[in-house]
Amino acid sequence: MKSITITGSKRESVGKKATQALRNAGQVPCVLYGGDEPVHFNAPEIAFKDLVYTPDAHTATLELDGNTYMAILQDIQFHPVTDRILHVDFYQIFEGKEVTMTIPVHFEGNSRGVRNGGVLRKTYRTLRVKALPKNLPDYVVADITKLKIGDKLYITDVEQGEWKFLHPDNTVVCQVRTSRNVVEDIDDEDEEGETEGTEATEQAADAAE
Repeated sequence: MKSITITGSKRESVGKKATQALRNAGQVPCVLYGGDEPVHFNAPEIAFKDLVYTPDAHTATLELDGNTYMAILQDIQFHPVTDRILHVDFYQIFEGKEVTMTIPVHFEGNSRGVRNGGVLRKTYRTLRVKALPKNLPDYVVADITKLKIGDKLYITDVEQGEWKFLHPDNTVVCQVRTSRNVVEDIDDEDEEGETEGTEATEQAADAAE
């Protein structure tokens, strides 16, 4: 998993006035949990762009006054009107200790069921996994190519790696459901067979003439 470096400064004052002053200056107040004690710090709002506004998951390398911490994003608060980042919580991680993280799902492939007019229903767009930090994936792949109308893709069909899914084996990640635009489901092999049969009939007719 890729890591985004965020450079910030530890802060002593955590009151409302100090916090508002930071935001007015374009800084985001943050807290790092998971260590011996919480670490309060602030960093420029622009530093969070590649960590927050991305379709993939990333870890964070926090560089604070000469100290470096590995962490994952635990919680983030946005302004209800402007969508500016108001506060960020991080959780410290360690190389030899497994961590739980929410990972996005990338749906790939051209589903036969969708080609025949079905609708792909994505039940889960993210999945929770547990792994050592070095084994955390940026995303997991759900291949929908073989799904016909009525088929379901279970979590056991999703790309596996050096991580463990924290969901039951019968979890449905997505499914192809019928719709008003549905057409008869024909296998590619059946289509080829029909084409060959048609060509043979036409050739026989030409020969008879």
